[in-house]
Amino acid sequence: MVRPAAPLPITVATARRIRPLRRSEYDRLVELGAFRDEKVELIHGVLVPMSPQGNAHAFVIELLTDILQGALHGVARVRVQCPLALGEFEEPEPDLAVVPRVDWRDDHPSTASLVVEVAVTSLADDRDVKGPLYAAAGIPEYWLVDVEAEAVVVHRGPLADQWTEVIRHDRNATIAPVAFPALAVPVAALFPRR
Repeated sequence: MVRPAAPLPITVATARRIRPLRRSEYDRLVELGAFRDEKVELIHGVLVPMSPQGNAHAFVIELLTDILQGALHGVARVRVQCPLALGEFEEPEPDLAVVPRVDWRDDHPSTASLVVEVAVTSLADDRDVKGPLYAAAGIPEYWLVDVEAEAVVVHRGPLADQWTEVIRHDRNATIAPVAFPALAVPVAALFPRR
């Protein structure tokens, strides 16, 4: 059996010669089936593998999808693990994104009123990579669901690639998106007791 060669170490000099993949190029490769057997997303012009979903991760996404779709039916579209076109080199696939209710057949949305990432093993990446990415794109609100801690960290007020407000809500809290203040989401509803 022939094993693939290990990736070459990248030095600063080498990194300066690496050209990032543009979103338009990535989308064309997707259309051609280049990533048919892989689950990747485009972050900072680099293909980033997405972690497989465990049961807890998938279950929380299902619960939150039911809550958001039920409350926002006819008002906004809730996209589940679909791309957001956030710039020339960015096409993340958040777990949930609340976007305008229009026909997205010809392009991916370039913004959302709310983006949600559910984290079990990806907490650091969702906080330190995707959080700043969503802020830089001007997404007004980002929820990071920490499954282990049974908490939701709500990020609001994007400023450059940071958030001016970051509040952690435990299972006793109820949160509402700024864009839809009448939508109350009890954190405990995402982590039902057995």
